[in-house]
Amino acid sequence: QVQLVESGGGLVQAGGSLRLSCAASGRALSTYAMGWSRQAPGKEREFVAGINWSGKITYYADSVAGRFAISRDNGKNTVYLQMNSLKPEDTAVYYCVADRSLTTPKNDGGMDYWGKGTLVTVSS
Repeated sequence: QVQLVESGGGLVQAGGSLRLSCAASGRALSTYAMGWSRQAPGKEREFVAGINWSGKITYYADSVAGRFAISRDNGKNTVYLQMNSLKPEDTAVYYCVADRSLTTPKNDGGMDYWGKGTLVTVSS
């Protein structure tokens, strides 16, 4: 069993930056591919970034490519999402997800573990 706890959300102005963290406990993160999904009010959930077990291969949704960066520190059992040039449409609850598959996820279907989420609000 893996427990995922997100942190780093908050209120930021458009154009600003935030870094989300996802701390894992229970098992070594190095055995999981990881990702971040988000859900905005009244919208479908969107998978925004994925990273393979080693951190060498990443995936980004078109909506965040060039602005967000996912990374991981397996020694610290933590995954990060650096969000730059934030827009009001990035406002959402962001969830950390873990996949037993070691390959880079490109969607959140079939994820094995989910965090409870952290709220990001971007004001215009």
